[in-house]
Amino acid sequence: MVVSNTSPMMNLAAIGRLDLLPALFDTVHIPQAVALELRDIEVRSSIGLHLGELPWLVQGAVWGEKVVEALCVHLHPGEAEAIAMAIEQDQALLLMDERRGRRIARGTGLRVIGVLGILVASKRKGFIGAVRPLLDALVSDAGFWVGQDLYARVLRDAGE
Repeated sequence: MVVSNTSPMMNLAAIGRLDLLPALFDTVHIPQAVALELRDIEVRSSIGLHLGELPWLVQGAVWGEKVVEALCVHLHPGEAEAIAMAIEQDQALLLMDERRGRRIARGTGLRVIGVLGILVASKRKGFIGAVRPLLDALVSDAGFWVGQDLYARVLRDAGE
């Protein structure tokens, strides 16, 4: 099972490559707080994110309210619910970019990948020819911050 937080979906939509998620994972699950955040983004922006038109996206509820409450001390509701949903599922992969959320998720034993890892995996699977143009679009079009060392490491991991 794959669970996503808001940012990987928002950033991929911003560069017109939301199609990479169903190509890599078939189905992606999101909790209600993430769905609300994405609907808000859908209304406020023009990034082409139309939740009702994504048959591969499954919205669901989180059962562990206590876990969410505990996580909300340090995280936003979408991040907290995404981590809680991933914890509730055995072997779930969590899609998340925020550093604090990733650290907390890994501390619970979850596997985590962000939008940069999605780009590298997409190239390895042959869904994209090159990472660099999409990485540059993330920076310029989506406002995604990537330091020089991370930029170089992503390209190295992608074989570019």
